[in-house]
Amino acid sequence: MLVLSSPSGAGKTTLARRLLKDNPEFVMSVSATTRAARDNEVEGRDYYFVSADEFEKMAENKVFLEHAVVFDHRYGTPSPPVFAALERGNCVLFDIDWQGTQQLTENVREDVVTVFILPPSLQELRRRLKSRGLDSDEVVRGRMEKATNEISHWREYDYVLINDNVDETIKQLQRIVDAEWLRRERQTGLSEFVRSLD
Repeated sequence: MLVLSSPSGAGKTTLARRLLKDNPEFVMSVSATTRAARDNEVEGRDYYFVSADEFEKMAENKVFLEHAVVFDHRYGTPSPPVFAALERGNCVLFDIDWQGTQQLTENVREDVVTVFILPPSLQELRRRLKSRGLDSDEVVRGRMEKATNEISHWREYDYVLINDNVDETIKQLQRIVDAEWLRRERQTGLSEFVRSLD
């Protein structure tokens, strides 16, 4: 499981898309959320859209690997699809915040690699948020205030990348992925291969 976290506007969604495109063994984790679907979002591909009551029942039944409140909406990662993907040999990519990352690492630490994406500056982060044209000035202000808190959690991550140039950052991210695939415990069949050397 590979986690990407960042303040809104730092580029993690762009990096996640590139990583998925370049690594066919990767699948994106799909979160459940209580927020309404946006026009271009598809149920089951982008999110599982659920009511607040449904979400609460899922949380009570411990369906989620992690869940959190983000911008007044609840988000959570249902465990069955994640474990099914891992069983198939996929790497599951998570786009979650620091709260979700803390819970995920508490629940399944040995199988999680965490990466925090920093913007090159807060001024650039503000520029990116405004240039997207998706949010009002008030929402951008709220995201900027939240960014400071999010950035304060960078030390909790295995790797930290500064996204000044998306092409360079994706290369760095790919090097992390390649190195993590080579870890001894992730190389399936290695024990059998070593025994065959006798």
